[in-house]
Amino acid sequence: MKKVVTILLLLLAGCTAFAQLPLHVMSFNIRMNTPHDSLNAWPYRKDKVAATVQFFEVNTLGVQEALYDQMLDLQQSLPGYKYIGVGRDDGKTKGEFSAIFYDTARLQILDQQTFWLSETPAVPGSKGWDAAITRIVTYGKFKDKKSGKIFYHFNTHFDHMGKVARRESAKLLLQKVHDIAGKTPAIITGDFNATPDDEPIRVITNVSDPLYLTDSKSQSKTPHFGPVGTFNGWKQGEAEPAPIDYIFLKGNFEVLKHATISESWGGRYASDHFSVLSVIKIK
Repeated sequence: MKKVVTILLLLLAGCTAFAQLPLHVMSFNIRMNTPHDSLNAWPYRKDKVAATVQFFEVNTLGVQEALYDQMLDLQQSLPGYKYIGVGRDDGKTKGEFSAIFYDTARLQILDQQTFWLSETPAVPGSKGWDAAITRIVTYGKFKDKKSGKIFYHFNTHFDHMGKVARRESAKLLLQKVHDIAGKTPAIITGDFNATPDDEPIRVITNVSDPLYLTDSKSQSKTPHFGPVGTFNGWKQGEAEPAPIDYIFLKGNFEVLKHATISESWGGRYASDHFSVLSVIKIK
């Protein structure tokens, strides 16, 4: 009888351990593929991007600026992952993706969609407000195979020029996360082209708005690791003193760690942005 009880306790402990496995979430502007980057061009650093994802054992990854050929390269370099997302110009393969790669051993995709950051979010290729470029949000509904928990992951890239577009995109994003995810926990990653003091981030994190999102960095149980700024511009160190890339959360999460990954190879980075990593649990 004692032996049976011991076995049951061990099995229970194992189940609990699986249920408590944290999720590794990353946001990574991988910089579009252009020969103008010379030795920083995509062919010279695509392996560095894949290596970063693999080393940090990322479960769900939001990428920005990825062109279709880069999506194919990453899919080949990350055999344990699949991606969701479309090109922003035609809703197929044309233009940059704000895609999500997910660890198929850990996560099951339940639903996926893309909407446009414009006055007509359902219209592929639509450009909103004073934006210089078409912008999108891709999201997926996932089931964690280890814990059984359901969550959403939204990934985006705000416009780099239009101030009105960034503000209105922030408002639209909040409303869409609310409408789509409801009370289900949601992770929101992206390059927001805005620092914490800029209007779009103040809109997103305004606690007086019931739709607000929380910056995972502010909730980390351990101090933030790495640079504060997330844009390097191919220069050693931070080109900007404040972040423009974020991992936001909606719902009941526990943030164990938060980091900006600034690893270099022979003085060269994987991208002109540092990736951002959060290690989280869904309570």
